[in-house]
Amino acid sequence: MLEEFLSPIEISIQVSAAAGIIAVLLGTAAARLLANRNFKGKSIIETVMMLPLVLPPTVVGFFLIVIFGRQSVIGRLIENVFQAPVIFTWWAAVIAAAVVAFPLMYQSAKSGFLAVDRDIEDAARVDGANEWRVFLFVTVPLASNGIMTGIVLSFARALGEFGATLMFAGIIPGVTQTVPTAIYLAIDSGNMTLAWMWVASIAIISFLMLFFVQFKQK
Repeated sequence: MLEEFLSPIEISIQVSAAAGIIAVLLGTAAARLLANRNFKGKSIIETVMMLPLVLPPTVVGFFLIVIFGRQSVIGRLIENVFQAPVIFTWWAAVIAAAVVAFPLMYQSAKSGFLAVDRDIEDAARVDGANEWRVFLFVTVPLASNGIMTGIVLSFARALGEFGATLMFAGIIPGVTQTVPTAIYLAIDSGNMTLAWMWVASIAIISFLMLFFVQFKQK
């Protein structure tokens, strides 16, 4: 019983951590690249990046199958290189969670970068700092509230992902059975006690993360 209860929690935390790292790296890089630039087509690019936030998760899962499925060019390439498909694996769960978490990280990091005083960055450049030093030691600290908010929200979003994970990674006990999918199976089988235990666990974790965000914003 204890192992049955803990396994989805462990998988959810591992998947969310890996997905969060991917979302943080890509979201922060994209936000830094686009935040203070205006060019033709920027609105279209940002709209595409934000789509996973508003599309039904099952639609996101469908697109992931089309992109990474065994019949796709990317899917066949990955299978040839790693001798294994992506779909219905632990990495599929990570990719699904990262895709839905990315928009939150991008939007939060972008807000943080837009709030940075450009004159301070220019002053650091005048003092001889190269672009990497300016970014790491000036821009990131000044945008830290937005970046930290994005990290927490993207992790929380990845932790609660259900539809895209169900479509793209399936519900494989010990591999891709996260807490949301485990709750679905528990309710479907009538095991309400176990479902309540998982619901309480993920609700407490999500509450603590959101409370941290609210606390940091004050």
